[in-house]
Amino acid sequence: MIELLATSPLFAGGMIFLLGLCIGSFLNVVIYRVPVMLNHEWRIQASEILELPRPEFPRFNLVLPHSRCPHCGHRITAIENIPVLSWLFLRGKCSACRAPISPRYPSVELATALLSLLVFAIFGPTGKMVAALGLTWALIALTMIDFDTQYLPDVITLPLMWAGLIVNMQGLWVPLDQAVLGAAFGYLSLWSVYWLFKLVTGKEGMGYGDFKLLAALGAWLGPSQLPLIILLSSFVGAVIGGIYIAVRKQNAPFAFGPYLAIAGFIAMLGGPEIVNWYLGTWKH
Repeated sequence: MIELLATSPLFAGGMIFLLGLCIGSFLNVVIYRVPVMLNHEWRIQASEILELPRPEFPRFNLVLPHSRCPHCGHRITAIENIPVLSWLFLRGKCSACRAPISPRYPSVELATALLSLLVFAIFGPTGKMVAALGLTWALIALTMIDFDTQYLPDVITLPLMWAGLIVNMQGLWVPLDQAVLGAAFGYLSLWSVYWLFKLVTGKEGMGYGDFKLLAALGAWLGPSQLPLIILLSSFVGAVIGGIYIAVRKQNAPFAFGPYLAIAGFIAMLGGPEIVNWYLGTWKH
């Protein structure tokens, strides 16, 4: 497959774009269903701890039940589930009740396709591209889930950390020992900030999911990229958070995970080049 992609860059780019659209459609399912699945699991665990009757839920996973319109219950057919095109053809409305369909669905699909194409353009048809696509798709899912729920699920962050260690067994981004240090330093850096902030203010400034996400990024990219990720995410988070407070006129909590994910994606694409450019600028 890699050889086929290498022989025709134009064909390869088209295939990656189409693959990104399909993955984006699947990510929409993950983004919506994983928090619901976890909520069911937590309620069952809570009932067991409190020795209450076990709550019963209908089967709900990434496959079943089939996708339906939340307004009228119309089952989404295969022809209505084509990424982006179906939404455009239906003019953003349910074919049965004409209720509006959120434009976020095609936006996630299109964003996934474009970011996948960007990964292909930078890494080319290589094994590193395949790994980078996997990391990119996971970061998209985590970004949207955290944006919706302010939660970064362990079912994604922890496998992502182990995947980073595995891909670096052969030094795909960094040597394995650096990947291990990256995971440890990534977790401990935000963990330390969390406890320092809590001791000073008595409040929790961030969630444990942020520690795990930064640990995963450290496992993929190594400890040398952690300062860049933290600085980029803090800067973007401060700007967007300030705008949010100015517009909403309230100091409401907001998710930090999306900014870590964005910074991690940037560092994956060109972190060493950014660091070298920055250091070179200061030398002059």
